[in-house]
Amino acid sequence: MRSRFILLAAAMAAALSACALTPPLVMPALPVPAVYDAGQAPEHANAADLGWRQMLPDPRLQQLVALALASNRDLRVAALNVQAVQAQYRIQDAARLPAIGASAGGTRQTMADAGGVQNQFAAGVALGAFEIDLFGRLRSLSDAAFARYLASEQGRRAAQLALVAAVAGAYLEERLAVEQLQLAESTLQDWRQALVLTQRLHAARQGSGLDVAQAEGQAASAEADVQARERLRQLARNQLELLLGAPVPDGLPAGLALDAQPVLTQLPAGVPSDLLLRRPDILQAEQSLVAANADIGAARAAFFPRLSLTASLGFASSDVGDLFRGGARSWSFAPQITQPLFQGGQLRAELRLSQIRREIAVQQYEQAIQSAFREVRDGLAGSQTYAQQIAAQQRVAASAEQRRRLSQLRYGAGQDSRLELLDAQRQSYASQQTLLDLRRDQFKSAIALYMALGGGLEE
Repeated sequence: MRSRFILLAAAMAAALSACALTPPLVMPALPVPAVYDAGQAPEHANAADLGWRQMLPDPRLQQLVALALASNRDLRVAALNVQAVQAQYRIQDAARLPAIGASAGGTRQTMADAGGVQNQFAAGVALGAFEIDLFGRLRSLSDAAFARYLASEQGRRAAQLALVAAVAGAYLEERLAVEQLQLAESTLQDWRQALVLTQRLHAARQGSGLDVAQAEGQAASAEADVQARERLRQLARNQLELLLGAPVPDGLPAGLALDAQPVLTQLPAGVPSDLLLRRPDILQAEQSLVAANADIGAARAAFFPRLSLTASLGFASSDVGDLFRGGARSWSFAPQITQPLFQGGQLRAELRLSQIRREIAVQQYEQAIQSAFREVRDGLAGSQTYAQQIAAQQRVAASAEQRRRLSQLRYGAGQDSRLELLDAQRQSYASQQTLLDLRRDQFKSAIALYMALGGGLEE
């Protein structure tokens, strides 16, 4: 019987069932309308079902996103944070299990009254102060730690989604800068040729000094714009390489032009309740709420007695040679119960603090839902208006270019002033730059909608 003492003690601890003091968690109602717009019918399709490769069909962009997911330092830190929280959960969960260890040792001391030396040797296994979780304190702490681990995993997914969007955004900024730089360089070349022609006309007394001054200013303005676009291109490349965690490799496919549709723009949004299952930030807030609720159970259990158990089974003898003989067996059993009597209000304050933290978690959960709802509506507003705005801007650019051509012909025939031609050229150039800006904004709005719906990881 005594030889089985440790096993019986562990079995007794496992047989005791903990009282559940954690309050039932009632999730708040969805604090947003059932649909995104008053007249919108619920949609069965959801853009989040698309993988990011389908959302971003540009082959160059796809390779850049894949490289960033493998090498980005912030994402690595997020993954390490998940591992750290997982380790914390394992540490907390291990407290629910008995700790059994083996030991061996001896003492040798002089006894003055006995006139000799006394030896004592011992060896055995021991059950260290193991708390029997009668009221679920340890289970509540373990549940809270596990929920925080799940929250950290959702935080990692949120970081991945943000990285996909950031790489796509930086890539679009680079493509915009490249195309605007090309437009600026082409315009600079045209305006320099116009300057040479104006100077020749002035030398032939067919033009005024004012015309020359205007042409010189126009060419200088284009030259300054070229430098500004080059700077933006370099800044966009630097931002892209930071997100990649490595230089942009050579040998990538050429990037698609902005008018070649490198990003899908028309996306179905589904219904707001889909966000609860797809958005990692909402799932993260939900698990944080679960953890805060479990902390209340641990705080409640702290008011009740704690039962701990210390036991050992082994051998003890004054002679090493007799240590493992049958007569040298020894055992001890030391249960201990502790009941808090006076803590100066500490336990009540800790319980109140845990309740307040749960209320904070509820508010943060609802805020995450409302923010997600607003982000989706913002994205839908973009998808509904950018296409029409771009179509209108294309007409503006075409009209401005037609005016520039006609003004060039009329100026050559002496029917228009140099000032009229200058205004037409500037208007055409500005309208084309605006068109490029709008294409970039449309794609970034579509990407924001895609991420707001919770897509971005599945391929």
